[in-house]
Amino acid sequence: MQPEDFRCKQRLAVRWAEVDAQKIVFNAHYMLYADVAITEYWRQMAMPYEASWAKLGGELYVKKAEVTYHAAAVMGDVLDVGMRCIKQGNSSLQFECGIFRGRQLLNTVELVYVFADADRKPQPLPQALRDALTAFEAGEDMVTLQSGNWNDLGRAAERLRMEVFVREQGVPAEIEMDEFDPICRHVVAFNRLGQAVATGRLLTDAPGVARVGRMAVDRAVRGSRVGRLVLDHLVETARQRGDSAVVLHAQCHAQNFYARAGFVAEGGIYQDAGIDHITMRKVF
Repeated sequence: MQPEDFRCKQRLAVRWAEVDAQKIVFNAHYMLYADVAITEYWRQMAMPYEASWAKLGGELYVKKAEVTYHAAAVMGDVLDVGMRCIKQGNSSLQFECGIFRGRQLLNTVELVYVFADADRKPQPLPQALRDALTAFEAGEDMVTLQSGNWNDLGRAAERLRMEVFVREQGVPAEIEMDEFDPICRHVVAFNRLGQAVATGRLLTDAPGVARVGRMAVDRAVRGSRVGRLVLDHLVETARQRGDSAVVLHAQCHAQNFYARAGFVAEGGIYQDAGIDHITMRKVF
């Protein structure tokens, strides 16, 4: 077993609270590391946990958790924790977790979950879940991008934007939906369950200059590259239609996200809807 055997990996640093007087990790914390990794697993599958299981009509409950110790992690270690699904039963899923320091395997954790209804009565695994797990472990894309007009994608885009901008960030609902929506090109990312998990739009800012806006990603899947897929699609759409540059008004906390995609900040910080923003530009 090696780190590259796992498609889903999470990097963790050992903290003081997780070690004993000899600075060796308490065995119980390996279960915590596995729990963090399984959360990351569903995030990388672009499955918002609560909404996804509600749509599937059940939830996963732990039936078995077993730790096999190989070597100690110590204070100061940076660990790579891999998670993979190794077996699908009738109503159960078996996961294997590998905890590594570099290429040294320190711990393996076996987790068996049962898919059950609200009364914890086991139910057959939904085919949609089986298909999504198989696709993820095979390295396939977990989202599909759909591009279209407001009539095509407005309902999905509005739900995401209301959740992120209005309910989460406190933007007034009356200014979130504006007069530009009907004339924009919209993109929405849908996961393997058909749930909208990210969106953005493209309009013309000036002749030859496109503007990306209303980028919203479901909170539960942020950091899974879904937002980057939407951004790259919008930028490529602008390039293909002949624009020479793309601008956007980034919330300051997201500045690094756009910088990694090649956008450069210009001008000073300003407020929009009570949130600090900065203008950023990418020139082709």
